[in-house]
Amino acid sequence: MTADTTLPSYWLNWRFLLCAIWILVAIVFSALVIWRYEGRNKSRNRQSVDEHEAEVCLYEDEVWGTCSKSVHPIWLLAYRIVAFSVLLALLLADIITNGVGKFYFYTEWTFTLVTIYFGLGSSVSIQGCLRYYHQVKPEQDCYNRTDAEGGSYIPPTLGEDSDMVSHTVSLNHQSETNHRTAASIQGYALQIVFQMCSGAVVLTDSIFWLMIYPFLTAKDYRINYLIVCKHSLNAVLLLGDASLNSLRFPFFRMAYFVLWTGIFVIFQWIIHACVSIRYHYS
Repeated sequence: MTADTTLPSYWLNWRFLLCAIWILVAIVFSALVIWRYEGRNKSRNRQSVDEHEAEVCLYEDEVWGTCSKSVHPIWLLAYRIVAFSVLLALLLADIITNGVGKFYFYTEWTFTLVTIYFGLGSSVSIQGCLRYYHQVKPEQDCYNRTDAEGGSYIPPTLGEDSDMVSHTVSLNHQSETNHRTAASIQGYALQIVFQMCSGAVVLTDSIFWLMIYPFLTAKDYRINYLIVCKHSLNAVLLLGDASLNSLRFPFFRMAYFVLWTGIFVIFQWIIHACVSIRYHYS
């Protein structure tokens, strides 16, 4: 028999009080972490970025660029578009088959968030590839053409050559750091959503395959194609994107994942306080 969740006695007890304190402390702590570190980033946008600050600063080319210069950004764009199309098709199929009531569940929230990430990533990659062809590529062609037409020169000696190489590398690194522009709000949003997705996907997939599937599947519900995809394909696609992109992921932004999960828990409490329905996983 399922307890009536609309009764005051269901909520006014020490067990719910402990849960509420635990969730609220996690939300407040995460909000403070975000306020502390993201507040610093606002001032960084107006100042020069030193080496320590560069560790958490996100540059524009890192949002759409790849992990290696040998991999063209268009491959990352193609991957994100394909992933977004597949996830959106599965999400729509799930909603059409089971209705919008599926959004009662954390799995559906997570799957929707991953779909949003790839949609946002596709948009950012399109902008980046257009910028690459209109700005970066012409500059490289101009440099190569100038270098080819440079004429004769006297090669330096061994000692001079090593000094010149080290000096050139130093200047190039300095120039690259000084001329790289910080990412836009859209770029930071992409980085934040990815870290939210990472935590949520690990949580949902681990619980499903390690706890739900071995012990509860046979007597509660049957496994189907959509359920398997929602608990595996999202992780596979995120791992593929992480192996291709050049994003850095500051650990403090995992606080957004904690906020995301806390908001879902409060959403569930509100739903169950209004309607008496059974807590179950899907």
